[in-house]
Amino acid sequence: MPRQNIPAALWLSTGGLILIAAMSASIYAVAGAVPTGQIIFWRCLVALVPTCAYLALRGELWLAFRTRYPHKHLVRGLLGCAVMFFSFVSLRYLSVGLATALTYLAPILSIAAAMLLLRERPGATIFVGVVLGFAGIILMLYPTLVGAELRDGTLIGVGAGIAMEATNALSRVQIKDLTRTDPPASIALSFAGVGVLAGVASALFGWVALDTSQLLLLSGAGLFGGLAHVLLMESSARAPVSVLAPFEYTGIIWAFGFDFVLLGINPTAWAIAGALVVVVAAALVAYGQGTFRRKSTASA
Repeated sequence: MPRQNIPAALWLSTGGLILIAAMSASIYAVAGAVPTGQIIFWRCLVALVPTCAYLALRGELWLAFRTRYPHKHLVRGLLGCAVMFFSFVSLRYLSVGLATALTYLAPILSIAAAMLLLRERPGATIFVGVVLGFAGIILMLYPTLVGAELRDGTLIGVGAGIAMEATNALSRVQIKDLTRTDPPASIALSFAGVGVLAGVASALFGWVALDTSQLLLLSGAGLFGGLAHVLLMESSARAPVSVLAPFEYTGIIWAFGFDFVLLGINPTAWAIAGALVVVVAAALVAYGQGTFRRKSTASA
């Protein structure tokens, strides 16, 4: 196991976050012309290359084919495909920056659900974070809500982003369950395999002929996604979660950077303000949850 090395972990995490933004930018460039199922197929197929190479270098490739619970891998893979589907739909209607900002809603939505369904009463920091999170969404949507541009699909993109985070929460639960019995290598490869099969099945609903640029973009998306997964795994092995979790919010910078520099998208002031509010809200919720856990442990 690698030794703790926080500077190296932060560099690896930065590389992973940049690659995730590059993957999203590649998918954004083709999302309007290529069916979502076809994008999922290429994303998962090409990602197998860096994933398998990484596992082979670590001598763990053979572990990927060992499992006592294939049905759990199937469920996890299908949930992962659903997460990708909603994510790619979101990129069809939103910029890379806005779609990335929505990925930070997961902790906010889980706390809101606990407040409504479980009657939980979080501390003031968490409550403020939840309120700010929803305020950030309103800010991002404000130009659409007050204008006559609902037809541009912004609401569809936001709805897909929220659905992605809700599905991602279920996927994380399944992953946590699988890690008790199966190695990470098995989980990573089974997910990619199910994604490839699901993508192939989507051909029944119609694929399109790809030109050279589309093929390169889709291959790039798979490569970037696979490499990002490798870098983030290596990063998590070198630093505590408490160090890396806040650092992940810098991903919004790279996402808006790809929007502006490569895609020529100039986000509105409302969009930037709303995205930043969502990031701050997610950070507050994460901080509040950590404080709550520390207090609970101290009093136990």
